[in-house]
Amino acid sequence: MTKFAPHILRCYLLGGNITSRRCLQRLQTSQSTTQSLHLQRIHSTRCLHTTSDSVDALPATPYRKQLKDAAKKKKAEAGTRKHKSNNQRLDDWELTVGIEIHAQLNTARKLFSPAASSFNDVPNSHVALFDVAMPGSQPIFQKETLIPALRAALALNCDIQKVSKFDRKHYFHWDQPSGYQITQYYEPFARNGHITLYAHDGIAKEDGEEVRIGIKQIQMEQDTAKTVSQPGDLHLLDFNRVGLPLIEIITLPQIHHPSTAAAFVRKVQILLDAVDACVLGMQSGGLRADVNVSVRRRDQEAGHEYAGIKGLGQRTEIKNLSSFKAVEDAIIAERDRQIEVLEAGGVIEGETRGWTIGNTGTRRLRGKEGEVDYRYMPDPDISPVVVGEDLVNHLRSSLGVLPDEELQQLVDTYGVTMKDAMSLVSQDAGGRAEYFVNTVNEFLRLSPGLDLKIAGRLCGNWVLHEVGGLKDASFEDDTVSPLSISPEGISDVIRHEHLAALVHYLHSNQITAKTAKKVLAILFGNGLASDNIDTAAIIEAEQLWFTPLSEAEYEELAKSILDERVVLEILSGKKQKVNFLLGQMMRNDRDGKVDPQKATEVLNRLIEEYRVEKGL
Repeated sequence: MTKFAPHILRCYLLGGNITSRRCLQRLQTSQSTTQSLHLQRIHSTRCLHTTSDSVDALPATPYRKQLKDAAKKKKAEAGTRKHKSNNQRLDDWELTVGIEIHAQLNTARKLFSPAASSFNDVPNSHVALFDVAMPGSQPIFQKETLIPALRAALALNCDIQKVSKFDRKHYFHWDQPSGYQITQYYEPFARNGHITLYAHDGIAKEDGEEVRIGIKQIQMEQDTAKTVSQPGDLHLLDFNRVGLPLIEIITLPQIHHPSTAAAFVRKVQILLDAVDACVLGMQSGGLRADVNVSVRRRDQEAGHEYAGIKGLGQRTEIKNLSSFKAVEDAIIAERDRQIEVLEAGGVIEGETRGWTIGNTGTRRLRGKEGEVDYRYMPDPDISPVVVGEDLVNHLRSSLGVLPDEELQQLVDTYGVTMKDAMSLVSQDAGGRAEYFVNTVNEFLRLSPGLDLKIAGRLCGNWVLHEVGGLKDASFEDDTVSPLSISPEGISDVIRHEHLAALVHYLHSNQITAKTAKKVLAILFGNGLASDNIDTAAIIEAEQLWFTPLSEAEYEELAKSILDERVVLEILSGKKQKVNFLLGQMMRNDRDGKVDPQKATEVLNRLIEEYRVEKGL
């Protein structure tokens, strides 16, 4: 039997009423003993920290980090993995992948109880009687959970079913108190969807410019409790997560390359976020993926069928992949394992396998369960869900612009590259794209008549690259933008009106590029201090307006850096040396008044005069 540390028992047993020394001493009061038999709120700080007199202290290094460090060490000992350059294409074998994505819905309540939907709150603080299968409790379908599920299904081009029903999927595990999970196996609420992936989504080059992946069905189901593993084979349960509303997105087995599988999961996450159906991505645990992997020889027909598609090899399932890279790497590892087994004359078993970050292979978890093993049956306590066409039409009309359409608008209308468009859409929860559009509109107001695509390219460079490169030392998390851009594209640090004015003054030659970057830094510093002085006032106060140099001043500056040896090299045919001299002129220009084009003209004229004078 596992030996439990006293501080762990104090956190999770008897409502935390065990004294800090000698855990067998008396409880505080008989009243607290009675209360402790009910569900208690367990404060996470009591589980993560020990008192000063605790004998068994938790290790200084978090357990999750210990696992990662061990995985890295194992990987280093195993040697370098195969290079990925040829990991997408197989000459003799065909890979087939189907994916099941579990996404937590953005709802205030759980699927079948009025308990609050929470993810990182105090453990066991949002638990209803039905969540822990208390005898006599009944499921009460929370109708509002259907709204984000429908929005997700519409974004994935699914047909909404007028009537859907819930089923019981029976299995026993400590994270499922009732001994079954409520899901929609036979009659889900959505079917027959698809997603089109494009080259810019990161699909394998073997798939060409685009590939369409079918979605068999989307079903609603309840989540399980959260298991928190501790050293010493100890597992703690947080029932806040049990009963949270999920959707399970089941694809057809139409993916044939690992990077395309990762691109599919990434795009699903982007779409769910765009329609506000799922607010937590893979990085936060709100979206998890299971992949079904099979291989077959290209010159042979296999005898297995999955999701209505025949001629597939025996599949295995890899559970609970929590990152896009994990999806790709796990598929590669399992594909290579299956090929190695088959080439050695072995047989692939239908089983469930696991994969850990840093490992070079998958590991067997258990034999693959089938429909008979789960004993699916209609849930007798839950009525069918009927969805009206008016609701579906309303949700479809209110979806807004989806990511693919938004990307194409940015490229076609504003002239930015697809790469820059993707960066705009992906940053600040879409707010960076709105900030960009606001900046362009203000810039065009200051520069009427300018072509929209030219304006888009000018502003895009500053919004993405110059503004995107600003850093605030006080921000510990470098993944969070210090600009604090809202989803509507509003920033109180650098207002889009001030940035548009800066680009306007630069484009109209009222300031130089060097001055513009200096003014941007001042705008940024002022904004962090909540001092939003406009662009013109800063330029005026710093006396940074551009005053062109006279011809005589250009000549004086050029002569100060001319080197006879370099001039002779230029006259001998090394024309690129002119750029070397131009660079020296620019470095000597402390006020940012040198125009590179004018400076080049003066340099070429002086070099020609030298040639004539020397008779070369």
